[in-house]
Amino acid sequence: MKALLIIFCVSTITSAIGQINPPLVSPRSTIQQHIGLSEVIVNYSRPRKRGRQVMGNLVPYGRIWRVGANESTKITFTDDVKVAGHEVPKGTYALYAFPYEQEWIIIIHKNTQHWGDGRDEYDEKEDWVRFKVKPEKIPYLQESFLITFDELDHNGATMKWLWEYTSISFKIEVDTDKKMMEQIEEAIKANPTADTYYQSARYLQEEHKMQKEALMWLAKAHELAGDKYYIHRVWSLVLAQVKDYTEAIAHAEKSKELASLENKDEFVRMNEASIKEWKGHLNKP
Repeated sequence: MKALLIIFCVSTITSAIGQINPPLVSPRSTIQQHIGLSEVIVNYSRPRKRGRQVMGNLVPYGRIWRVGANESTKITFTDDVKVAGHEVPKGTYALYAFPYEQEWIIIIHKNTQHWGDGRDEYDEKEDWVRFKVKPEKIPYLQESFLITFDELDHNGATMKWLWEYTSISFKIEVDTDKKMMEQIEEAIKANPTADTYYQSARYLQEEHKMQKEALMWLAKAHELAGDKYYIHRVWSLVLAQVKDYTEAIAHAEKSKELASLENKDEFVRMNEASIKEWKGHLNKP
């Protein structure tokens, strides 16, 4: 019995030592992209062109593609979103596509258990949504398949797939405004600080909305915190939105003065540019 145990142990150790774990030809990649107060996470593999024809060959036309290599590409939304205008609840999905020369069908698929593209196991009934996009040509060679995000703002981003000379793009939208306004309402009702009022007003300024409330909250922030270059900066921007350029210039001048004392050169430059622009508005007949 002891001899058998020794043989088994030696065999197991030898087997473990002899195992080889080579690098993946198509390495894994993870993207975690914040959009407003939400997050989109993509896990995928990145195949390379390696001198081969990609579109119509490695990525065959008219057949399901896993949007990468190895196991299927997964996309996770931490909040409910809109993808190309379609409502998609928060959760994790598989990403698939049916490429064609003139248009692609993009699929958000509920079944994440298929290996690769699923082939015969793929069932269209398990799609959450499918939509069409037109491929675009890019003027450079993208050697390794790339998924990225562009045109980011508080409310959305453009998701892009790039490979060889082809680009696929579609919009992902989030409802940041609803979440942000709920946060602001709760914070102002609770125990608001100068920063509470400032951050709330800054958000309204960035979204070009509710200027009356923004000005009131900036006055509160100023009352609690005193003269701060960043408070006067946002104050000037809100006043410019309501076309009160005289007051906007006054607050920009104060912001510039305070920023200069703290060596905040970028704020000095931004205020100077704003003052020049707004003086131009005042001088218009």
